[in-house]
Amino acid sequence: MTRTCKLVSRLVFSLAAVLCAVALPAQNIYDFKVTNDEGRQISLSDYKGKVLLVVNTATRCGFTPQYKELEALYEKYRAEGLEILDFPCNQFGQQAPGSIQEIHEFCTANFAIKFPQFDKIDVNGANASPLFTYLKAQRGFGGFDLSDNRGRSMDEMMKRRDAEYAKSADIKWNFTKFLVSRDGRVVKRYEPTDKMSDVEAGIQQELNPVVSAIMGRRSIRKYLDKPVEHEKLEVLARCAINAPSGMNRQPWLVRVVEDQQLISRVTELYRKKNADQVNRDPGFKNMFRNAPNIICVCTPANGGGELDAGLLGQNVMLAAQSMGLGTCCLGGPVRFLKAEAEARFFMERLNIPADYTLNYIIAVGYPDERPDAKPRDASKVEFIK
Repeated sequence: MTRTCKLVSRLVFSLAAVLCAVALPAQNIYDFKVTNDEGRQISLSDYKGKVLLVVNTATRCGFTPQYKELEALYEKYRAEGLEILDFPCNQFGQQAPGSIQEIHEFCTANFAIKFPQFDKIDVNGANASPLFTYLKAQRGFGGFDLSDNRGRSMDEMMKRRDAEYAKSADIKWNFTKFLVSRDGRVVKRYEPTDKMSDVEAGIQQELNPVVSAIMGRRSIRKYLDKPVEHEKLEVLARCAINAPSGMNRQPWLVRVVEDQQLISRVTELYRKKNADQVNRDPGFKNMFRNAPNIICVCTPANGGGELDAGLLGQNVMLAAQSMGLGTCCLGGPVRFLKAEAEARFFMERLNIPADYTLNYIIAVGYPDERPDAKPRDASKVEFIK
């Protein structure tokens, strides 16, 4: 290779490295910096621990009166930890004209807003704010509510411009909102036509740590190769045995497995007995949904205690969610362990008394996925008044 070719090769490699570094996405919302209405750089890490509602706004839009509703939410929930971050954007019908100072004066005079406003940005296209690029990647367009007149109008307008508009994650119009949890997860996207009562319900959910844990919990099937610290497992065990129990009978036994060799050994047996199934799963690590730790819950062999044990498991899973851990309730491994004579060594290690039986297993570990919630059938609920 000539000297010139080598030089060109090095330059291309260096340029590629720089481009990769520039394109490297932020790991979470707190990695971003934004410019406020005074021209100062603000790190979103300043908002750690807060519930955030990030909004792109405009001052001459049919949805502009939402400023009043947003300020009402801010006044109502600010003391509980809500922050509304307002980013004016002139990309939709040029409905946010003027400087950020003029926009701020308009909003203060007409809607008495007190939540922070930031410099004007683009939310779509080549010059889109990296923050909004990240938000869109986390929560794509979910569709307009076609049962609502405004939703139908927006849908018709968008289809006239692009029949395939719904396939894109782009922001569709002013006053699109992203709800961010206290730990930085982008949990919900609201379109401008969504009811503000729904936005408020989402805010209430995230402000309440118990409700947030309940609504945020998912069954996790991908885990990091990182065992859970003993101290955290102790907390989960304490939460388990503090579950409600009829007449305080506590008809359960709990076994927390930290022994990685034990998990590996029984997994090898499972692999041998279920080779075809294992070979179909390229990500297979162990028989407990690849979790590094498991919690085994036992109930009396002659029956009874199942309800109490179920409540115990829910305590464990919600506590784990609140601690940044993932869980999955497992039945398949229980059936294998009970049916397979060669797995006796594992059952013996659990030290389960003869008058108890293994009921279910909870996989627990640090999650390596963030699955979306599966739909729930609200029609199953009736209110008797």
